[in-house]
Amino acid sequence: MPVGRRVAYWRGRRKLSQQVFADRLGKSKSWVDKVERGVRALDKVTTLQEIAAVLRIDTAVLLARDAQPTGTSGRGEGVERVRAALSRYDVPLDRPAAHRSALPVDQVARQVVHAWTTFQRARYPQLTDLLPELLADVERTHSGDPTAGRVPLVEAYRITASLLVKLGDPDLAWLAVDRAMNAATGDRVLVAAAAVQLGQVLRACGQARVAKSAMLNAAYRIAPPVIEFGPPPALSLCGTLLVQAALAAAFHSDARTAEDLLDEAATLATHVNDGHDHYRTGFGPTAVALARTAVAVELGDVRNAATWHEKAVRRDGWRWLAPEHRAAHLVDSACAYLHADDPINAGRLLIDADRIAPAEVRLRPAARDLLAQIARDPRTPTTITQLAVTLGLG
Repeated sequence: MPVGRRVAYWRGRRKLSQQVFADRLGKSKSWVDKVERGVRALDKVTTLQEIAAVLRIDTAVLLARDAQPTGTSGRGEGVERVRAALSRYDVPLDRPAAHRSALPVDQVARQVVHAWTTFQRARYPQLTDLLPELLADVERTHSGDPTAGRVPLVEAYRITASLLVKLGDPDLAWLAVDRAMNAATGDRVLVAAAAVQLGQVLRACGQARVAKSAMLNAAYRIAPPVIEFGPPPALSLCGTLLVQAALAAAFHSDARTAEDLLDEAATLATHVNDGHDHYRTGFGPTAVALARTAVAVELGDVRNAATWHEKAVRRDGWRWLAPEHRAAHLVDSACAYLHADDPINAGRLLIDADRIAPAEVRLRPAARDLLAQIARDPRTPTTITQLAVTLGLG
């Protein structure tokens, strides 16, 4: 966007007429009109600074005339690298790459842990760089030792599916989670772990009813016979699957079922407590409270969504959740506030999310769309409009 058009855009947002704007600058209305139409160039830094001061924005916002959507090209390139990695089939096709030395299981297991940490810290560009080689490593290791290599293989596919859902490619994520489910077959715990991502993928693909059925089947297969004596890892998987089922129920407006499933998950959460991350679920009472916000948003119940959000972020367990989890919740909550016609608080939450995990806001298509919507409201704080302009959304 040319500098003149940016001036006109921000003048409009500040509800200044050309005459009032000109008076504040000590210029003529004709001068302002020529600047905004591009007839007169703004080639003096001091003039740009004066304009920015009147408009209450940073000078850099006016100079960002060639801004591109930050991270979008990198996101696309990263997804394509992951797609290429999933398309290799080196081991089944007995390609030369399949005969490279397989890494020891403990070494690839450490790589998987690192990849999970990278995901949970919402370092998505770094993760897209890691995944192609990681997928090749876990596949070769599994080929050499199918028993010991199965867990790293399933976990690598889980990470891949989670990332691809974040980056807006659920169809490719479906391929990754399908491989995870197939590799996990025969191991009830591994199937339940992979089913968490299956629920995410199915909902992202609009298959909410299928997702709910699959999640409930997986949850009740892993549920301990007596909840009070169930091991926390199993309870965490079961509870997370119930949360996924609740989100799927909310997707097709089944509020009663969603509430019942969340209540059931909350009961399990009391036996797990906050501060744990069994099977990378982050499950506990706070996670269930966040899920109540997401369900309320899905149901269009923005008042209850805001109430649950305010309660959840005051819990001690909030600070123990992964940055990705917290930032994703803030994006959900920002959506609720926007729908409640409160762009100020919606913008505040997006700024908080950007501070906690920038990639969650800057690379997720859903978050970027939400940011663009909030930025269009004239009541939006300057910080959110500046972020939108920086990302090429203003």
